[in-house]
Amino acid sequence: MFKTIEWTEHGVRMIDQTRLPAEEVYRDCRSYQDVADAIRSMVIRGAPAIGVAAAMGIALGMKHSKAENVGGLLVDFENAAETICKTRPTAVNLFWAVKRMRGVLEASLAAPGSEAQKIQQAKSSLIEEAQRILAEDIAINEAMGSHGAALLKDASTVLTHCNAGALATGGYGTALGVVRSAVAAGKRIHVFADETRPFLQGARLTAWELEKDGIPVTLITDNMAGHFMHCGQIQAVIVGADRIAANGDVANKIGTYTVAVLAHENSIPFYVAAPLSTIDLSLASGEQIPIEERSPLEVTRWAGVATAPQNTEARHPAFDVTPHRYVTAIITECGIARAPFAVSLKAIFAKSTMGS
Repeated sequence: MFKTIEWTEHGVRMIDQTRLPAEEVYRDCRSYQDVADAIRSMVIRGAPAIGVAAAMGIALGMKHSKAENVGGLLVDFENAAETICKTRPTAVNLFWAVKRMRGVLEASLAAPGSEAQKIQQAKSSLIEEAQRILAEDIAINEAMGSHGAALLKDASTVLTHCNAGALATGGYGTALGVVRSAVAAGKRIHVFADETRPFLQGARLTAWELEKDGIPVTLITDNMAGHFMHCGQIQAVIVGADRIAANGDVANKIGTYTVAVLAHENSIPFYVAAPLSTIDLSLASGEQIPIEERSPLEVTRWAGVATAPQNTEARHPAFDVTPHRYVTAIITECGIARAPFAVSLKAIFAKSTMGS
């Protein structure tokens, strides 16, 4: 089984998702700048995986810090945090992970001991925390899968958009984790994967993952989804998320909104699988979610080959926002939220706090 990301004594190792499916190649990041570049260039992508990478990038930066006093270590931390936070603005898990790592640093520096002891303890604690975040992410995905599997009917076909599998997380997956759990429970699930233009995460990544697992998958272009829904060949839609507002509005890969509207029109349930770290209760609605705009060259070219006339103007918003009225349920590690989401999401957070 492949590993999306892992901590090694030499640095942070991650599978290069830009090389899939042709090659299964791993990249070793030896500095926090390397990790930031990997996030920015989509060597690693998917909100939970980005969160893990952010934590490991900061841990790597602190491991190599030459600071001789607490003040210097704090400066080095903020430099690493700022660099990583500037990589991709939409996925809230990135900022959640940085905040969590900052809390660990502050706790370490507040502990008794000499300055040298505090610095050493902070470095060790941050490395441990980054690895803990990875382990927790995998466990969270498995819990999500267990909750969500009950929503999928036996002998059904499920549509996914983008990649929300092991490649988008520390392992197992969010949306694909639900599919994996349903299959493990004995249900016969067939997946229709949107190719997901312009980066083709569905074609390159989702199909690759599912074939490795032996789960039946049919690849379709994005503009075929409505046809197959109308023909009754899709029984459910399940996607991941990069940020969810307090009212249940969902930011996910561009094209998700279109799929949600089509599902609503055809009376097909539209499920979102995401960890609590993806839910941003500080935002009242999806209108406040920042949308990353990527290079138009990713639209006018593919694999270095021009697919449009040279001077064609293009736009590439990487995400869109699906209003909560199109969302049937949000699957989390602590249970399933349904409308009204402003109430149910808060209740799930309260439940998670009581459980801890």
